[in-house]
Amino acid sequence: MEKVILLIEDDQILAENTKELLELSGYNVITSPDGKCGFNKALTQEPDLIISDIMMPHLDGYQVYEALQQHQKTAKIPFIFLSARSNLCDIRKGMNLGADDYIPKPFDERDLLVAVEKRLEKKEKLCKEKEATKYSKQNQLEELKKFFRTYGEQQEAEKDEEIFLEGRSASSVYLLEYGLVKTFELDEWGKELITDVCQKGDFIGFYSFKSHSSLPESATALERSILFRISHHDFVDMLKQNHDLSLEFAELLSNHLITLKNHLLEMAYGSVLKKTASTLLEFVKKTNGGLQPLLKVSRGDMASVAGISTESFIRSLSSLKAEGIIDIIGRNIRILDLQKLKNIH
Repeated sequence: MEKVILLIEDDQILAENTKELLELSGYNVITSPDGKCGFNKALTQEPDLIISDIMMPHLDGYQVYEALQQHQKTAKIPFIFLSARSNLCDIRKGMNLGADDYIPKPFDERDLLVAVEKRLEKKEKLCKEKEATKYSKQNQLEELKKFFRTYGEQQEAEKDEEIFLEGRSASSVYLLEYGLVKTFELDEWGKELITDVCQKGDFIGFYSFKSHSSLPESATALERSILFRISHHDFVDMLKQNHDLSLEFAELLSNHLITLKNHLLEMAYGSVLKKTASTLLEFVKKTNGGLQPLLKVSRGDMASVAGISTESFIRSLSSLKAEGIIDIIGRNIRILDLQKLKNIH
């Protein structure tokens, strides 16, 4: 059975050429000259994949994608942006919304066909996997991580690169495969308030079972990181279909809340030196740095996690260095005596 592709493109010549290219490759192509018309066709015809320009009248490509995410029958359709806007910010915006790919114009015909083929193939595999495991108990947390690695979209983030932004649609759930990622909110003065530091194996971006929710916080890489993501809808469906997985994931969230509660108590009642020591130990645990780990996280980020000012954090570091517990190497911190660090009260 032919796969149906919806092509939303206001450039008539490009639309005709792209339609012909896809049809010659065996696809059934529906075209739309603007975003509003494309949105309506997606709802009524439910194509297997959507390719959309960004700069269009009535609704731009970003608005089309976000509108389709609000409808259960179209939220899971693979979506590829095809646009002349090829700078890094535009590409990042499209991918952060949850789109499957972003191809800049002018494009190589082969690149487009490969992208289409891979997205359709991934969708088909995902459907088969979900059906095969619908009534099984094999999808425990480790199996869930394997699922992310096999069927998820890989995303790489360099240090300080944004992964998702507060207020955007919560369209994806992430598995952190490598690196460190901070989640944070901004206060009324624009200061970062770090809510968590995520390490390898952590799930990021899941905040609600509701299909139409917004992200309550942002996420940025603290160092080069690799993540895998699947759609929020697919993630929720897996939890609904597997009772054991839901219980295990709920236990994971419960343990995380206990950790956060203990952290809040320490922030409220611990000394500045104790807060500094605990923060260093937290990063040691998350980085798995061996007997004398080297921490490469900024003073400002560590101070935010500790709940103290950067100046107070730096003064505490000086005290710890004077006692021979740590060494400061440029912007990095070397832990020399883990046991003494743990004994600080």
